[in-house]
This record gives sequence, C-alpha cells and structure tokens, in this order.
Amino acid sequence: MTGLLDEIKALKQLRDEQGSKWDNITAEHAARMRVQNRFHTGLDIARYTAKIMREDMAAYDADSSKYTQSLGCWHGFVGQQKLISIKKHFGTTKRSYLYLSGWMVAALRSEFGPLPDQSMHEKTSVADLIEELYTFLRQADAWELNHLFRALDEAKETGDEVKQRDLIQQIDSHETHVVPIIADIDAGFGNAEATYLLAKKFIEAGACCIQLENQVSDEKQCGHQDGKVTVPHADFIAKINAVRYAFLELGVEDGVIVARTDSLGAGLTQKIAVTNEPGDLGDQYNSYLDGDFIDSPEEINNGDVVIKSEGKLKKVKRLASGLYQFKPGTGEDRVVLDCITSLQNGADLLWIETEKPHVGQIAGMVNRIREVCPDAKLVYNNSPSFNWTLNFRQQVFDAWQEEGKDVSAYERDKLMSEEYDNTELGQLADEWTRNFQRDGAREAGIFHHLITLPTYHTAALSTDNLAKGYFGDEGMLAYVAGVQRQEIRQGIATVRHQDMAGSNIGDDHKEFFHGDAALKAGGKDNTMNQFG
Repeated sequence: MTGLLDEIKALKQLRDEQGSKWDNITAEHAARMRVQNRFHTGLDIARYTAKIMREDMAAYDADSSKYTQSLGCWHGFVGQQKLISIKKHFGTTKRSYLYLSGWMVAALRSEFGPLPDQSMHEKTSVADLIEELYTFLRQADAWELNHLFRALDEAKETGDEVKQRDLIQQIDSHETHVVPIIADIDAGFGNAEATYLLAKKFIEAGACCIQLENQVSDEKQCGHQDGKVTVPHADFIAKINAVRYAFLELGVEDGVIVARTDSLGAGLTQKIAVTNEPGDLGDQYNSYLDGDFIDSPEEINNGDVVIKSEGKLKKVKRLASGLYQFKPGTGEDRVVLDCITSLQNGADLLWIETEKPHVGQIAGMVNRIREVCPDAKLVYNNSPSFNWTLNFRQQVFDAWQEEGKDVSAYERDKLMSEEYDNTELGQLADEWTRNFQRDGAREAGIFHHLITLPTYHTAALSTDNLAKGYFGDEGMLAYVAGVQRQEIRQGIATVRHQDMAGSNIGDDHKEFFHGDAALKAGGKDNTMNQFG
C-alpha cells in the first residue's frame, strides 16, 4: 500500500496537471480519502482475504497453536464492533475472522420475519449481509484513520515534528479491519446451477470462503435439529464444483471451500446413489441404507424398492415420506467417507456437525480421515445449541467415574445446578471448557473455531437486563450504570455514537468540499464533547 506522503505527492502532481480547474482540490485531502478507502470492490476484498486465509492454513499446518477464531454476526454494526474490540484489546486482527450464519439470517434478516434454519429465507439475503459487513468494516478503517488524521493536524498546528512522523508511520502501517468471512450458503438453495449463481453473489460481495453442507436443499434442517436428509456424494461434489467454478470465474483463484457433513445426526437420504460397480462411491453410500436381504421375488411387496448390495438383493426401508433410512450406528462411518470424498474432490476444509463438544469424539473421526488425507483440517461449530456447562460437567463426571474416583457427591443428571458452580467438579469442567479450543486445535485438527450465534444471545441477555432495571425501580440508573458508565470506564468507542456513525468524517468532508463555508456538526455545542 502506498504511503500517505507518496499519495500526496502523486495527487499534487495530478492536480497541477489540470491547471486552475482543480484549484479547489487539496492533494492532502484527496490522499486521505484514498487511504481511507483501500478496497474498491468486493472482489478486491475476496482476493485479499483469501490470501490471508491460505497463509493462516499453512501456519496452522506448521503449528497447531496458530488456530483461527470467529464470532457469528447478523448486522454490519455487530461485525464492525467485534473487529474494533479485537484491535483494541489485542492490537491486531491476525487470525480473527467473522462468521456469517444462515441460521441468524433466517432468524433475524428475512422479510418473512423470524424463520427456522430451513433455507426458507431470501437466498440473496446472505450476500447482502456480506456486503453490509464489509461496508461497516471499511467504515471502521475510515473512522480509525480519521482520528489519526485529526491528531496529525493538531501536531502540525503545534509544530510537533516528532509527533507528526509518528502519526504518519501509524497511518502508513494501519492494519485494516477487513478480515476473512466464512459465509454459510446452506445446502446451495437449489441445484448446482443455483449454487453457482449464488456463490458468485457471495464472492462479488467479498466472501473468500464459502461453507456448503451435504443436506438436501429443499429438506434442509438446522444441524442441531432432527429430520436431516443427506444427498449422495455425486450430488454434493457437483455443488463443490459449482462453487469452485464461481471462484475461478471471478479471479479468486485461492478461494476456500468448507465442506460440511451433517451425516453424524442425519438418519435419512432422499435418494439411492447411482452405482456402476461393487465398491464404487455410490455402492459405498448405498451400503449404509437400512433394509433386509431377500432370497426371492416373492418377498417383494407392492411399492418396495430393491437394490443389489454386497452381492445380494436388499429391500431398503422407505418411509411414508419417500425418504430412505440409514442403518443405526453408521453416522461416524458416513462422516469419515463424506470428509475423505470432499477433500479428494475440491474442498479445502471440513465441517463436522456434532451433537456435543467432545474433543475425543472429534479426534476419533479426524484421525481416521487423516489416514487418507493427512492435512485434513476442520472448521468447528462451538454452538450455543450445546449446553456447554452440562456437557463438560458430565465429561468430568464420566472421566472421574472411569478412574474410580468417588463421585457420590454429584448427581450426573442434575450437574447443571448452580450448587455445583464452586465445586471441584464444576471448576475443572470450566477449565476444560476454557481449554476446549486449544485442545481441539492440537488433538482434533480444528483449524478454525467459531460461535455461530453469539450476538443473538448477547443482544437478548443485555436487553433483558436493561429492561428489568429501566422499567423497574432503577429507572434511568439502569441505563446510566449498566450501559453508559460501563462504556466510559471500559473505553467503548460507541459512547461517542455520533463519531462512531461517521459525524467527524462527515465534518472533514464538508471542509474539503465547502472550505470556510462548511457548516460542521462537531462544534462546541455538540453534546458528544461531554465524553472527551
């Protein structure tokens, strides 16, 4: 990226070439606006973030402690504030991403109102949210740089050349808030052509990474609900191909595809796979179908479906819905086959949807996958659908019981109770929870940890606490003590909400455009000045 002084020099030369026509244009003002707008299109963002993600994947392969993380978001402001907070607390956005959840889009962004996670929301609403997120992240860059530019003006007014040099260095080395987004395309919202067209919308909006799941598009369910229906591998591979072609068409050659399998909790399939010979991929898929082997045509009833499997005739179980049922207990085997097949056919990362956060369970599947695909890596859903407290307390309880430790002081089914919070078991479970991401990265091949729906829950919790106090006895103190005072004490930038929304940037632009005639909002009577 060109430095500020070089930009000023180049733009001054360009202005001077125009003669008196551009006398009202100040090269430094134009340079500042150019520096504040590093990315001009979504494709610029997609190419930039794809490179970051590929570098992060390589770094993780060399050192599993270098895993990445993200939080899900449903509005541009939410994503923006996450990145501002990350930079504030850690000084860098390195290995920090955003996750865009189809669940949250369905629940919070659909014109139909709140919807379940069944791909019923408008298919372009996810692409619209990607664009919105990057608009807010780019505005965060402009907001942060604007503060540096204003500080530079103050240093010039006081003649502090050391401060000027320091600020110019900060401007030139500014780290953008623009980070990779892992974007959820559900099951592709239709056939492979529909998936390709929608993937292009995602990429044009800025997505460098698209997550695709192996459920049937028109039967899609939330990964943590019942009734999931998977598709044969050939159908899923076609959609992986569609997403890859979309990346290549748009020039994002290192775009990342996350292949998600829901087979661990999916007991149904919509159709029998095509198979040409014993042992091929279709035959392997069909081998997991539940049914009964038969010896004669007389055992076939009206409407029965019979296939050849394992060298014998099998009458497969078909439900009243027309769906076919898998054999119980085959979930993990199907997951392993799904993952190997996806990696061998164009996917870059895996997503295994599980029913609980258990490092041992995840590692057991990943180790089997790595026997065939040694560099297999996961994106893992640290889902709010799990009862984390209960799960980890039960894991500790079970481990102690297996070790022969006395657990008579605890009731396994009631471990969620508050009475266990300060017990040895409760504290150890919290420690296991604290280390889950580190342990999962080291032992289970988890490259990226995400929480799908965090701000859905934080918004509800914080609103409940405010409403309880404000409409109760605390009145205005509930807001002042619980919100504004905390913003001030913790240095949360939104306490100066006009500035966060771009008031100062707008004032500077007024000065650029109008000169001395600018009518600015940030004068002495602006109440925002009460916050310093």
